[in-house]
Amino acid sequence: MNKWFRQGMAGMAILGMGIWLTACQLPQVSNRAEAQEVCSKELFAMDTYMTFSAYGKEREKAVDEAIEEVERLDRLWSVSSKDGEIYQINEKKEGAISKDTVKVIRQAQNLYQDTEGVFDLTVYPLMDLWGFTTGNYKVPEKKERMALLKEVNQASLQVEDRYLRIDKNQKIDLGGIAKGYTSQKIMQMWKKIGVKSGMVSLGGNVQVLGKKPDQTLWHVGIRNPLDPDGEIMGVVETEDRAVITSGGYERYFKENKKSYCHIIDTQTGAPAESDVLSVTIVSKDGTLADGLSTSLFIMGKEKAVTFWRRKKDQFDMILVGTDGGLYASDGLQGSFTSSQKIQWITFR
Repeated sequence: MNKWFRQGMAGMAILGMGIWLTACQLPQVSNRAEAQEVCSKELFAMDTYMTFSAYGKEREKAVDEAIEEVERLDRLWSVSSKDGEIYQINEKKEGAISKDTVKVIRQAQNLYQDTEGVFDLTVYPLMDLWGFTTGNYKVPEKKERMALLKEVNQASLQVEDRYLRIDKNQKIDLGGIAKGYTSQKIMQMWKKIGVKSGMVSLGGNVQVLGKKPDQTLWHVGIRNPLDPDGEIMGVVETEDRAVITSGGYERYFKENKKSYCHIIDTQTGAPAESDVLSVTIVSKDGTLADGLSTSLFIMGKEKAVTFWRRKKDQFDMILVGTDGGLYASDGLQGSFTSSQKIQWITFR
C-alpha cells in the first residue's frame, strides 16, 4: 500500500487499485452539440474518490491524460513507495529529482516564507509521532515532540538545479500542496489539448476550467463542518478557480475526552488548536490554495484575516468559526451565497 500524508489532510494513494467509473458520451453531429458532451471518470486513489470531467471534442483524451498524470505524480511523490523520489530522498537525505518535484518544492518554499514557517514540508515526522500516518493514534510525551520539532525547518532544504538535500534527521512530505499542484497542472494540460470547460475534484480539492458548456458559472458547495452528514452551507459560483477546504473535522482522534485534529501546528509540534473549524481558499492558483487552506487554519481567524489583507490579490477565503460564524473576504461578494448570515471581511 502506497501512502500519502499531507499537512492539511492525511491521505493514502493506493497504486494498482484504481477504480474507473466511465461515462463518456458519444459525439454528436454538430460542433455545438459536441461541445455539450461530457466525459467523466472516477479514480480511487490517495484513499479518496477523484472525479475528472471534461467537455468538447477532446474530452476523453483530456480525462485519460489527467488520470495518467495523477498516477505518475503519485508514484513520484509517495512517502512509502521505494521507487518514488520522496521515499528515496527521505532514506538517503539527497538525490536527483524531476522537474515537477523541483517546481512543487519551489512553490512550497514560497509558502514557507510567506506564512513565516507555518507551512512546512518537514512536518512529516511529527505526523508520524502522533499516529496520523499509521492510524495508531497517541498523545506523545512533550519531550518527544519537542525533540522532533527541532528538526522541523524547511529553510534547511537545499535545491540546486534538479538535486535535493535535506538534513539527516528530516523527512519531507509534499502532500500539503501535491493535490493543488496536480489540479493546477491538469488545467494547464487541458488548455493545451483544447478543452475549454472542465472540472476535477481530487479528494475535495476542486478546480474548474472556464465556465460550464452552457456558459454559466460552476457551482462549488462548501460543507458545514458542524454537520456530520456533510450538509452544504454555502455555494461559490466561479470559473477558472480552485476551491479548496481544510478543517480539523476531517480527521481526528480523542483521548481523555479531548479531540486532536490531524493538522499539526509547526510552532508547537502538536495538533492545531484553532478558533476556526474550516478554511476554504478560492484562487486561480491551485497550489497556493492547497497550501493556504491548511496554513490559515493553523493561524486562526485574526492572523488569517491579516494575511489575506496582505495577499488579497492572490486569493479569497471563507472561514467557519468555532463560534458558528461564517466569514468571507469581500472579493467573494456576488459569488458566494449561503442561507446563513455571511460576515464580510473587508480591506482596511
